[in-house]
Amino acid sequence: MRPAPSIVEVVAAIIIGSDGSFLLARRPEGKPYAGYWEFPGGKVNPEESLLRALKRELLEELGIHVKHAYPWITRTFTYPHAKVRLHFYRVVEWHGEPHPHEDQELSWQFADNVSVEPLLPANAPVLRALALPPVYGITNAAEWGPQIAAARIGHALQKGLRLVQLREKGMRSKALDAFAREVTALAHHYGARILVNSGTGNKSLCQELDMDGIHFTSADLMNLSKRPDVEWCAASCHNAEELFRAEQLEMDFAVLAPVLPTLSHPDSPVLGWRKLARIIHGSAIPVYALGGLQSEDLAIAWEHGAHGIALMRRIEQVRGTGQKA
Repeated sequence: MRPAPSIVEVVAAIIIGSDGSFLLARRPEGKPYAGYWEFPGGKVNPEESLLRALKRELLEELGIHVKHAYPWITRTFTYPHAKVRLHFYRVVEWHGEPHPHEDQELSWQFADNVSVEPLLPANAPVLRALALPPVYGITNAAEWGPQIAAARIGHALQKGLRLVQLREKGMRSKALDAFAREVTALAHHYGARILVNSGTGNKSLCQELDMDGIHFTSADLMNLSKRPDVEWCAASCHNAEELFRAEQLEMDFAVLAPVLPTLSHPDSPVLGWRKLARIIHGSAIPVYALGGLQSEDLAIAWEHGAHGIALMRRIEQVRGTGQKA
């Protein structure tokens, strides 16, 4: 029997421009997959930290000095020539203008409209993850009432919210139907995606109202045998075991909670930022931080490896096109 191939550790950069675009590079002749487009980066040297490798690679390849980069997701992919573990970082601040230093072509692209091809096979789920916005809004009609809740969601959508979870586990069917229809129509009017919580409704409700997917409770997640056939799937997680299960089922993203004390459960145990970072580290799917957060916590969440934050009571704090903090 052949020994299992060793894993090549690689850093990859999502270099994000001020308009939300990101940089792709075309592999030059002489390299495996020559002509394919990929995210800039390269191999990690022995005894080299991931961040140091990222900075070195981007200086060598593009001539830029990385000032600020956030850890993001980690994907493992087996090519015919090697098995690689790709550690993705989102690079949001740098010095210098990117220029090709290794005969590669460069192109700025958007996640929802990539115009170059072919792409390296490992990048398809990465592009899908990049389409997720930084803030995930959660409905709370149980506390505010349906009328006020819909108005607050509408206001947040006006200000840039582009991902919503319908989470109304205690609402009766007739009221739920009316509220769900209103919020779904609002979300789609503003070009936002809306997922229904599995404790609120099931696949039939998702299909009936033309929602974009299902967000599974942690209990429902652990009881799933396979990912359902819907466009977007997400899950609530509270520990490493649940997050691992979400990865196994190829969820599009997860929510990890609670990070900080909440108004509804002020004395309950919380993860805190350090534990959240430990659980997220190495995750193959994007993770939103949830619990006691406000919009100002977005940068902190990024620093600890989260894709973004989820807001419920403070959903009105979403501001600005594209939800930038």
